Formats: sequence, C-alpha cells, structure tokens
Amino acid sequence: MNVRKKDVGDKFSRVEMVHGYNHYIALDWSLDNATLARLSPSSSTPKVIRLNSNVKEIKDWAQKLRGRSILSIEETTGSHWLYVELKDYFSKILICDPYRNRLLSEGAKNDKADAIKLCQLLRSGMLKEVYHSVDEDYHLRKLVSYYEDWIKFGVRFQNQKSALYRSLGLQYKKEQLKATTAHLQFIDKYQHEALELYREGKKAYEQLFKTIRRKNHHISRLTSIAGISDISAVTIYSIVIDAGRFANKYNYWAYCGLVFQEKESGNRSYGRRRPRYNRKLKAVYKSAAVAAIGGKNDIREYYDHLVVDAGLSPWDARHAVARYIAKVSYAMLKNGTAYQPYQWRESLTKK
Repeated sequence: MNVRKKDVGDKFSRVEMVHGYNHYIALDWSLDNATLARLSPSSSTPKVIRLNSNVKEIKDWAQKLRGRSILSIEETTGSHWLYVELKDYFSKILICDPYRNRLLSEGAKNDKADAIKLCQLLRSGMLKEVYHSVDEDYHLRKLVSYYEDWIKFGVRFQNQKSALYRSLGLQYKKEQLKATTAHLQFIDKYQHEALELYREGKKAYEQLFKTIRRKNHHISRLTSIAGISDISAVTIYSIVIDAGRFANKYNYWAYCGLVFQEKESGNRSYGRRRPRYNRKLKAVYKSAAVAAIGGKNDIREYYDHLVVDAGLSPWDARHAVARYIAKVSYAMLKNGTAYQPYQWRESLTKK
C-alpha cells in the first residue's frame, strides 16, 4: 500500500521566495579564499569581490551595506559554522541545496563563476533552502552522526575478527583462538583491544542518550511510542528540531522517504519515483515498525488489523505501520502533545 501524492516534499523543497531585499549576495567559500557576488534588485551584472578566508573580513564588508541583505551559501561541511558566524550581519541567510543548482555545472567552473551563478539563482528565487538553526539542540545531529560512525567502526572490527577465525577454521564467539605465530598473536591482541574500546564507547554513548532523554521532554515523549528507543528518539528530534517547517504529514512522509511521487505529463502517468529523502529517518521508522510488530502493543494490533481485516500483505502492512509511527511522532513534535495509543481506532470510527 503506497500513498500517492503529486506534490509531496518538505516545506523547503518549494521555491524560496526572496523579494524585498536591497542586496542579493552569494558566497563561495574555501580554505584559501572567499568570493562574494552581489546583485541589487535592478542590476544585471553581479559585482564580484575576493577576500581572504577570514570571517571577520566578511563581517566588516557586510556592515558597510545599506538596507536589507540576503546571503546564499551552498550546503557543505562548514556551512552551519558560517551560518552561526554571519547570521547577525545579514537580514537572512539561505543555505541552499547544491544538488538542485544544476546551473553551476554549466560553463566555466571557478569560484567567481560559481558565486555569480549562485547570486543570479538567489535573486530569481530558484534556490532550495536547507534547514539550519542556532537552537542548541541542533548540535545533537553531530552526536548522532558520530555515534553512527562509532557503530560502523565496531561492526568493521567484529567482521574482521570473524574473518580471522574463519580463516583458521574456527567459529567466532564459540571457539577460542590459539595463536600459533607471533603475527597471529599481534593481530588478535590489537583486535581484542579495539573491540573493548568499541564496547566501552558504545556503552558511554547509550548512557548519554538516556541522560538526554530524561532532560528533553520532546525526546522522552517519543520513547512512549512502541518501537522507538532512546537512540531513535534522539535521532528523530535532532533531525526535525522544528516540526512546523513541514506543512503536513504528507510533506513529512516524503522527507522520510515513506511515499512516492507520481510523474505525470499530458494527463499520462509515467510511473512513480521516491523523492530525495533523509535516509536516517527512513531507517529509524522502518526499524521502529519491525520492533513494534515484534511486541505486544497497540501498534502490533494495528498491524494485525491491516493484515487480517484490510487484507494487506505483510510488507504493505509493515510499510503502513512505519508511516503511522512517522505521522504520530510528527504530530507530537509539532503540537507538543503526549502519545495517545490506539489513535488508529479513532480514524476507523470516523470513516
């Protein structure tokens, strides 16, 4: 069962309207230099200046501008740092999605050309904005990202140790490795130390997630949904932060990769495609659906209803459960409400 919507996507996938500014500015930043292109509402050719990669120089330049100014920067590793540093020096900062800026790949490719094209796209209102915030909770994204890297580190070492055992005809976790050579002793020693470090770090991360859950009422409420663990709740909240930036549940589903968009032209359908989405959120909701279905709770009853009464296949029912969990968590974050079990029954009654 797939929800079909022609225009679903997060709020920022729409064209960002940028009217009423005296200065339209694009910044192309690198470690070596900073290139700024500026357009006024009436000018046709951007004025370009080059500065050192020094935020103070950009701040000094911005303070000389008169009137309202908007600055565009493409999303990169350092874009949030620039956003925080420069937010007080421009009327608005628009961090844009580089994936959408196909014009930048046409013609000459250098700092000056990129800044000019970005400036022209900005004034035309053709940039897609990427969400950034100075909210302290925004930094939870870093914590979640590094936790995921830590898990990948541990999985990689566990796989390497298992491969070592298999190469000697042994079963990892069931048999002891008897290192017969100095090389095997060396490998086994440092693999063991690496895995011990991984387990300690993983335990510390999980304890920190529990502490965050106790202190943040939004995250605490999310864990009341069957299938949502402390780590899942922190991940959801760190990515969403402000649920109001999504117009409705359909926009949020698209952002999570839980719906398809239909391709249509001339009243003819050309199939469906999945919009660009947040892979972390999709993984969280898919995992939450599997976890909830495996227990005894209201969501498991919803799954049984979909399979038995609605006649859905197990795969479609599981997908519907993932969307249900996403819808509920979105509503809780947007309205600041607690979880209400068996809401799906109310929907059936209304029908």
